[in-house]
Amino acid sequence: MTDPDIPDPDTTDRSATTPDHSFVFGTELAGTLGRTGVIRTPHGDIRTPAFIPVGTKATVKTVVPEAVADLGAQAVLANAYHLYLQPGPEIVDAAGGLGRFMNWPGPTYTDSGGFQVMSLGVGFKKVISMEVRETENDDVIAPGKERLARVDDDGVTFKSHLDGTTHRFSPEVSMQIQHQLGADIIFAFDELTTLMNTRAYQVDSLERTRLWAIRCLDEHNRLTRERHDRPLQSLWGVVQGAQYEDLRRAAARGLMEASRRDQDAGGRGFGGYGIGGALEKENLGQIVGWVNDELPRDTAKHLLGISEPDDIFTAIENGIDTFDCVSPSRVARNGAIYSFDGRYNITNSRFRADFSPMEPELENYSTQYSRAYIHHLFKAKEGLASTLCTIHNEHFIVTLVDRARQAIEDGNYIEYRDAFLARYYAGSS
Repeated sequence: MTDPDIPDPDTTDRSATTPDHSFVFGTELAGTLGRTGVIRTPHGDIRTPAFIPVGTKATVKTVVPEAVADLGAQAVLANAYHLYLQPGPEIVDAAGGLGRFMNWPGPTYTDSGGFQVMSLGVGFKKVISMEVRETENDDVIAPGKERLARVDDDGVTFKSHLDGTTHRFSPEVSMQIQHQLGADIIFAFDELTTLMNTRAYQVDSLERTRLWAIRCLDEHNRLTRERHDRPLQSLWGVVQGAQYEDLRRAAARGLMEASRRDQDAGGRGFGGYGIGGALEKENLGQIVGWVNDELPRDTAKHLLGISEPDDIFTAIENGIDTFDCVSPSRVARNGAIYSFDGRYNITNSRFRADFSPMEPELENYSTQYSRAYIHHLFKAKEGLASTLCTIHNEHFIVTLVDRARQAIEDGNYIEYRDAFLARYYAGSS
């Protein structure tokens, strides 16, 4: 996971004014924006495209970090909002940063907390739909939920979902938290809107996010200078704009300009870009393509919150380098299992006496346990069921993307994609 050519991050000779370009371009996927590459970090390289498992509270739920490494994950992503509330960023900082705190030796990401703040605001919590079923409404809120967050031009005031206490996030506070958490890749604080917000609100929100990004750059540079004894962190801008082409393109250009101005003034600029927001599934590739038409080819791109196989292939072909999503581990805890013949639920009665592994063609730690045994664990409400299924699901998605990367290198990506999807969705149906 670490690279012998990369110095120990605790002894790296670093410059707070070094421009942040951490992506090495690899092989192009002909006729598309897709490519392979390498993201270099103080804690090792990430070969792209790559799936990044989510360890929200500094853990991939129910699985020890060593098992996450064993299944082939190259990095993990944790959540700034949740770690701010518990145990607090100062604790993680005192431990030596996120990686040391959770005993993970490789690269780490943290998001800015923007998604959680937005989801608290509308009450949807874990999932923002990838489709529009309601009319536009800037005051949308989930049925039966309380609005826990309020956005203004300076930041967001919100109530903790843990104890109801009031807190305030601004771009500067998000940067301070993420610097204390110490992840290799951090994201600018942004406002994430829903697909049901009006266009007028999307326009206002986009400008707010652009101005917040500039403030994030300023604070990131200040903290990098102040915390000169810590490993360098790479700040990535986040492109919003919902389903509107002109807004997505304008957002990308605005962040590029902010990065250029920052570097001209002696700052480090953005080391990469995240593509965020609630997306209509059928327009995912188009939206990502609009953004990556604008963003520079020599920087890494991350798609926030995507993990379904068809979406992954679509995103790769439109220039995405890394992905993260909680879905593989979340559905695993409910018994949903990824297989090459589609997704199935292992709690179904037909698996009660099925002594084959969850996926006979994929070998990992969970392979030694039968479907019948894992079915029993769920029925008996044993926690081991979630552990084994999470290992399997994370390995499945990591492997899917790893094989796509290898197929690009080998020149047979289209054949790999078509064969995988034909089999997977035939089984799912």
